[in-house]
Parts: sequence; structure tokens; C-alpha cells
Amino acid sequence: MGFFKGLTYNWRGLQMGLRTPKLLFLGLVRFAAVALVTVVCAGLILAYHEQILAMLWTKPESAWVVWLWHLVSWLVSLLLIGISTIVSYIITQILFSVFIMDLMSRFTERRLTGKVEEPTAMPIFTQLIFLVKQETPRAIIPIVITLFIMLIGWLTPLGPIVTVVSSLAAAVFLAWDNTDLVPARRMMPFKTRFAYLGKHLAFHTGFGLWFLIPIMNLLFLSFAPVGATMFHVDAQADPESPAQA
Repeated sequence: MGFFKGLTYNWRGLQMGLRTPKLLFLGLVRFAAVALVTVVCAGLILAYHEQILAMLWTKPESAWVVWLWHLVSWLVSLLLIGISTIVSYIITQILFSVFIMDLMSRFTERRLTGKVEEPTAMPIFTQLIFLVKQETPRAIIPIVITLFIMLIGWLTPLGPIVTVVSSLAAAVFLAWDNTDLVPARRMMPFKTRFAYLGKHLAFHTGFGLWFLIPIMNLLFLSFAPVGATMFHVDAQADPESPAQA
């Protein structure tokens, strides 16, 4: 049930973002930045995709198996392009996107509830600095875990399978990067927010699955803060929500 809720909220967020002029503008700014970096990363992957696959699975000599190698080759390339989008997202995120994401989240919450719920009154600049500080563990932990999974793939014969698992893990963490905006703004402890991710893996898997669709993932990544904020607004009555913790 949580998996399909995740799919639905990301889709609803994209629809609301495309229909709302201010959200559309902010989302397109993020879209342009992510698209530019993604094109560069994806170009490098396509240029060296055979070399990359060779590290995972050496091209077989048997004609009965080589067709499967070619199929896996392009499937892995598509997955790597999805990962390149994720890497591009992280790069632009660290540079400036966290500010745009917070603006989108605030606008969405105000539009749905008439106000932005915050624990204490403080200057918006101070809150943005706090959000940037939150990005440090929120960015480092997912990267370390994803790289660890990919390392297992390089050191074992399960490379293609591990590549899929690492892509799903990256998608989950990207989903959390968006669903964590509201709790972070409300000054919830990082430990509480990370524990909430573990309890709702199915939801975050569904929410992040859209991020693995080449090309379309750029749109979903750009407007994901909208769907994530809609989720928290609807989850106010949920006692397990970090907003209620």
C-alpha cells in the first residue's frame, strides 16, 4: 500500500507543479540545472558504456550467450544514465537547489493549508542555513551506502543485479531528500527523521521509482518537493509522522 502511495504522491506533485505558475517557474529552474549536468554525465556513460560493462561482465565468446551480453549492456547503460541523473541532482543540490526546494515546499504548504508551520519564529535566512547544514548528513549517508552496494557489485559476479539494487537505493534516498524537507524545516532531530525513512521504505521506493525513468526523471526530480510536501500535509494525523514526533 505504501509503495503505491509513493507513486501517487510524486505524480500528484508533478501535476500540481505544472499547473501552478510559481511552482512551474521554480521547477523549470531546477530542471534546467539538472538537465545540463545530466547531459554531460550521460554523454560520458554512453561514450564508455562497453568499458563500463567490461568491469561488470566480460564479453563472452559463445554466440549463444553474446546476445544476452548485448542486452545486459544496454540495460546497464540505461540504469547508469538513471544514476547519472541522480549524481547530477546531488551536484546541483549541494550548490543551490536546496534553497529552491525549500521555497517550493513552503509555497505548497501555504497553498494547501494557508500557512507554513514552523516551531519558532526565526529569520528565513537562518532557517535556510539550517537546511543547508541538514544536507551534509542527508547527502553523505546515501552516497556512502550506495557506493558500498556498488563496490559489492564490482567485487562479486552479481554486478548487474547489484547495479539494480544500488539504483533503487539511490532512488529511495532521493525520495527521502524531498520528504525530509518539511520535518527538517520544523527542526525535527536527524535521528528521528532517518528512523522514519527506515519505517517507510515501501513509500519511499514508490516515490523514488519515477526517478529511474530516463528523461522523465528530470521532471519528477524537479517537482518532487511538491509531492513530498503534499504527503506531509496529508500525514498530519499520522502519529508516526516525524512532524508529529
